[in-house]
Parts: sequence; structure tokens; C-alpha cells
Amino acid sequence: MKDSSLIPVNAVADQKRRAFWLKHLHQWHWISSGICLVAMLAFAVTGLTLNHAAQIEAKPQVVHRTAVLPPALLTPLRQQAEAASAVDTKGGSKDPLPAPVRDWVAQQWSVAVGTQAAEWSTDEVYVALPRPGGDAWLRVALEDGQVEYEKTDRGWISYFNDLHKGRNTGAAWSWFIDIFAVACLVFCITGLFLLQMHAGKRPATWPLVALGLVAPLLLALLFMH
Repeated sequence: MKDSSLIPVNAVADQKRRAFWLKHLHQWHWISSGICLVAMLAFAVTGLTLNHAAQIEAKPQVVHRTAVLPPALLTPLRQQAEAASAVDTKGGSKDPLPAPVRDWVAQQWSVAVGTQAAEWSTDEVYVALPRPGGDAWLRVALEDGQVEYEKTDRGWISYFNDLHKGRNTGAAWSWFIDIFAVACLVFCITGLFLLQMHAGKRPATWPLVALGLVAPLLLALLFMH
């Protein structure tokens, strides 16, 4: 015959176990939501702007500047270009511009070239300077020392769209996206377990979860080429 005295003990153990998991799930759920809240809102808004990019007009602003590199900087630059072309015959070297040339560009136009890789040839040095929300490039003609700089700015919407895509954003933003993605995973997984623990009192829980799975699946199968 089954001992009825074990029932209350098991019930108390189950309640303690449930309380333990509820406490920790709620804790990780609100911590992860706090970490990813602002970024989640920003990604949701930029998801809308990206989805309607064709309807949002962008008027790029282009800035084009020219100057002449001083002979004291041009001569060693020519020598470096000749050396780079002699060493690497498969498309040229990818070394950055020398520090004195970068400093001159910064003083001339307040443009930070940094250690971005340059494309070297015997007649010019070209540096691509991609950026979120626009583009830029720098070119030095080795024959006469003419320096050209052009920057294209496509506006704030394009800037935040590129942040959404991680386009030309650098290593620091790439790390941020990874951390943000992990926080979102924690938020979703803890939310799923909380749904499971409360589903007994909320009959609509699993139908709504199933709808969230089936709706995009049907759209993908029926309306995408």
C-alpha cells in the first residue's frame, strides 16, 4: 500500500524546485532584456527602414577636395611605390600610407586615413575609406603629386541601416553585435522556459508559439520565389 505521508513531502520539493527555476529564469530574463532593450528597438526600427529602402529617398552629399602633396613627401612616396611594385607583381602591395603623408592629410582636411590598406602602383596610390552611411576614397597621383579626396554621405537612415547590417563598421561593432546576439538568445530561451512553466494556466501559449513558427514558414513556402 502506498504511503500517503510521502505526498506532501514531494509536493513541497516540487514547489521549491519550481520556485528555484522561476527565480533564476526571471532573473536572467530581465537582465538579458535590459542589455538588449535599446539595441533591439534600434534593430527593429532599422529593419523597417531596410524593408522600405526603395520608398525612403536618400540624397547623397558628395564632398570632393584636391591639393598637391609637398615634394618632400612625394619623393619617398614614389620610392615606396616603386619598391612595392617590384616586390609584389600580383596586384601591388597593401601597405598603408606612410605616417608623414597621413599626418599631412589630417592637417589639410581633418581626415583620418589611419592604417587602412592602400593599393600601390607605379603611377598612383589609392586608399578606399568605406564607412557606415556613405563612402570615401583618397588618391595620390605620383606623377605630379595631386591628391584627391572624395566623401559621400547618404544620411542618418543609411548610417543606421549599415549599423544594422554591420557594413564597414569595424571590429568593435562586430563584437558588439555578437554580444547583443548572445543576450537576445538568453532572452528568448529563458522566455521559452517561462512560457513552458506558465503554460498550464494559459491555454493560448502554445498555439501562439506555433503561430509564430508556422506563419513565416508558410510565407516563405508560398510567396517567395
